[in-house]
Amino acid sequence: MLKENSQKQVDDLGSRFTEVFIKQSENITLLLTLLEEFDFHVRWPGVKLLTSLLKQQGPQLQQIILVSPMGVSRLMDLLADSREVIRNDGVLLLQQLTKSNAAIQKIVAFENAFERLLDIITEEGNSDGGIVVEDCLLLLQNLLKNNNSNQNFFKEGSYIQRMKPWFEVGDDNCGWSAQKVTNLHLMLQLVRVLVSPTNPPGATSSCQKAMSNCGLLQQLCTILMATGVPADILTETINTVSEVIRGCQMNQDYFASVYAPSNPPRPAIVVLLMSMVNERQPFVLRCAVLYCFQCFLYKNQKGQGEIVSTLLPSTIDATGNSVSAGQLLCGGLFSTDSLSNWCAAVALAHALQENAILKEQLLRVQLATSIGNPPVSLLQQCTNILSQGSKVQTRVGLLMLLCTWLSSCPIAVTHFLHNPANIPFLTGQIAENLGEEEHLVQGLSALLLGISIYYNDNSLENYSKEKLKQLIEKRIGKENFIEKLGFISKHELYSRAGQKPQPSFSSPDHMMFDHEFTKLVKELEGVITKAIYKSSEEDKKEEEVKKTLEQHDNIVTHYKQVIREQDQQLEELKQQVNSLKSQNEQLQATLTQQVSQIQQHKDQYNLLKVQLGKDTQHNSSHSDTLQMNGIQPEEISKLREEVKEWKNKHDLLQGQLREKDSVIEKLVSNYCFCDYCQNEVKALSEEKAALKQQLDSSSSTVAILQDEKSKLQMISWCFWLIRIRK
Repeated sequence: MLKENSQKQVDDLGSRFTEVFIKQSENITLLLTLLEEFDFHVRWPGVKLLTSLLKQQGPQLQQIILVSPMGVSRLMDLLADSREVIRNDGVLLLQQLTKSNAAIQKIVAFENAFERLLDIITEEGNSDGGIVVEDCLLLLQNLLKNNNSNQNFFKEGSYIQRMKPWFEVGDDNCGWSAQKVTNLHLMLQLVRVLVSPTNPPGATSSCQKAMSNCGLLQQLCTILMATGVPADILTETINTVSEVIRGCQMNQDYFASVYAPSNPPRPAIVVLLMSMVNERQPFVLRCAVLYCFQCFLYKNQKGQGEIVSTLLPSTIDATGNSVSAGQLLCGGLFSTDSLSNWCAAVALAHALQENAILKEQLLRVQLATSIGNPPVSLLQQCTNILSQGSKVQTRVGLLMLLCTWLSSCPIAVTHFLHNPANIPFLTGQIAENLGEEEHLVQGLSALLLGISIYYNDNSLENYSKEKLKQLIEKRIGKENFIEKLGFISKHELYSRAGQKPQPSFSSPDHMMFDHEFTKLVKELEGVITKAIYKSSEEDKKEEEVKKTLEQHDNIVTHYKQVIREQDQQLEELKQQVNSLKSQNEQLQATLTQQVSQIQQHKDQYNLLKVQLGKDTQHNSSHSDTLQMNGIQPEEISKLREEVKEWKNKHDLLQGQLREKDSVIEKLVSNYCFCDYCQNEVKALSEEKAALKQQLDSSSSTVAILQDEKSKLQMISWCFWLIRIRK
């Protein structure tokens, strides 16, 4: 006690001295100037002094530094100091400087703080680093938390990608040091700062996509399914994954595909739900799993459908080899642990959130209660447990589930009213004067009864809107009913739950309300109050208005469908236009090429005409030469016939030669060495030689004739050109 008092006195004295020192802003300006000195014995004490002043009178000193020329820039230079002592103390100084001051945070960020701090973290070994890494992470949190401008700058600068190596863990995760646990915990919190539900939706969405694209989400899921990870890191990892996937369809689809490395492999969602409904697991871990499940289903109709489908009769695994999410939720809903009841009820309510189709489908779920008894519907089983007088936490959870299920679903309301025991039970709960601990149950019972009136389609004559309102007036009283309905929003735990989506409770006993349910209460409390006081005539008018609105909605839906189809057709036509444009471009290119070739041919033709013009004067001499050589067209024809005849002879001789060769080879191959055969071979060889000589002679003659033929063709071509020119 004495130590505490003496420390307080020292702090008060330090605060007074600091106040005196900073009254003259010149003192701070001088101190900032001294920090530019490279001398260690000047710079380091200056850093320590300024840090101490900021601890004592932070806001006042921040304003002085903010208006000082280049004040923040001078302090940023400390991060580039090669002496680690000054650099590390510079990080601590900037921590104090950036606390709760958005203007200074922006200046520090634009002075390249992110780049420098991430470099230091990498140099120090990421999560395996020492306390310097922790200090850098705390400074990064100061710069990013609740600062949308800096968050956007961090994302646009591609710094999210540099966070991925922080979460690379090996297979052996035993024996983590306390510093590593602290570092990793801060790293996970930094990820959550970027994707917090309190950030602007657009900023959160872009960060979520960046984390998926760079592989950061995949790395977090690896930690989630790894073995040997400390419990508090596992809990924070679950919370981090929750916010990275919340409301992002792409990330939610990826998370649905993650499997745990078990035998047989199970979906990560199933493994997490097993922990949630296991009463032996730590309370904070169970809360984290519930939050993860809620974030997976947030604005995810596809995921909601997959969860509900595991409860429907057609999809249940009859072999019992695998446990589904639906079976785990039902098991938790009807277990003896009230916390499991509450978590399962809230999880199932999120599977139905704003999804009327699934609310109707869930009415088909049948449960086998005991051997020999017929199955009962899930809705009936919930009301049965409700009426058995279980723990308050269990009843609150079931009432929240029923309120979510029946809201905006008249068919579910009809099923609920079809059981004659339900309405008497609710009116009995509301009418009784019970203790304060039962106020929540009474308020939720009033809400459920109000939903049964507001969403009633009057299909059951005994439980129509008018009959139920008369029952309330007779058994409870309208004022008393409204008072009991108000118990919900006046409760302290209701106010806490409405602050943020993450379930955060100091103890299991305080786990009563869900964040999304508080939104439903705000939406329905006023309309139910109005519905209770409305007369039958007003109800009729409202029904007519509803029918008119439904007709309008149907018309709008029809036109939306038409517009959708037209958009699809327009898209197809656009694709066709693009295809035709591409074909047109190709044809244009071909046409250009062909025009170019035609132009080249024209140029060659014109050149040839010029050359023929020059040679015109020699035409007569060419004609005389032809006459002198005695070459006439008749002779050309005759030469052609001779060439043809010699070719035929040549081919005949070649055939005979091949025949003789064949006979000689046959005789040789048969090894016939008698005198007759030898003489025959010799005669054939001589005959072959003679034929070859004739063949060579004819080949020579054919070559001469072909040469003459070519010359005659050239002369004929020249005559043709001359005729063209004339």
